Amino acid sequence: MRKKRLGQSELEVSVVSMGCWPLAGDATWGPQDEALSIATVHAALDAGINFFDTAESYSAGRSEEILGKALAGRRHEAIIASKVSSSHLRPDDLKAACEGSLRRLGTDYLDVYYIHWPNPHVPIADTLGAMEELKQEGKIRVAACSNFGKRDLNALLAAGRVEANQLAYNLLFRAIEYEIQSVCAEHDIGITCYSPLAQGLLTGKFRTLDEVPEGRARTRHFSSARPGTRHGEPGAEVEVRAALARIRKVCDDAGVAMSQAALAWLLSREAVASVIVSARTPEQAIENAKAGSLQLHGDVLAELTAATEELKEKLGPNADMWESEANSRIR
Repeated sequence: MRKKRLGQSELEVSVVSMGCWPLAGDATWGPQDEALSIATVHAALDAGINFFDTAESYSAGRSEEILGKALAGRRHEAIIASKVSSSHLRPDDLKAACEGSLRRLGTDYLDVYYIHWPNPHVPIADTLGAMEELKQEGKIRVAACSNFGKRDLNALLAAGRVEANQLAYNLLFRAIEYEIQSVCAEHDIGITCYSPLAQGLLTGKFRTLDEVPEGRARTRHFSSARPGTRHGEPGAEVEVRAALARIRKVCDDAGVAMSQAALAWLLSREAVASVIVSARTPEQAIENAKAGSLQLHGDVLAELTAATEELKEKLGPNADMWESEANSRIR
């Protein structure tokens, strides 16, 4: 497993990290056996994954609790990232939220602490000041942000610094390439990518878009006529189908699994430090880890990029996968 330095910090994170929300088992992901979740974390560690991603909001803290149990006795092998919710960004609230995460995780420090979403009603300087106090107290090692667009990231950088920005980024959703990625690269901020497999579209599991479960068919890729969508846009289903067909052909010709090719493509992109891939079984964790050592030929990378250019143009620079440009939470 390759590792990369996270921003300008001293942390060396595995290029494939494990998303831990599904470990909790809830209405979003379905039932999950706790023993299986613990075994999955152990399998990830054994496969070379050292970076684990969770949040206080994931299943009301249950994800943190499960991860904490799984890392008992192996905490020294892991780099734990958690997130503080946007409603907890005032200094006193942030410190209380951090204490809650530490308690649920059964640890006395977080390696990475993300601001989960921006909050325009709380001065970012106040939030970063509280982060710095937590750092001085040894309760966090690195401050980071998530879902910060160009405007909000530049405002943050005027007040302080973070070492990572967690963003939705995958072959089928390249919005951050318009403006956000270059800001991260300029300031040596590592991009950690969530939804790197486009909620399963890039696994090859679904042969048609109609096979995608309703709960996942809510992004701007899909027509607003589909249940649960809130973006109000026409969607880009024609372009998604065409892109997936081209991606499948490229992967078949190269003799590589679509999911691993999608992750390897992401890891070749500017400023990307790690891709966050969820796993619910040891087998999934082991399979995900394989992408950490996969190096695709330059021609294959170029073909994958070309396969999604039309879709990139259709979806445009709005980096919020679920909301319209007018209502985007990422600015």
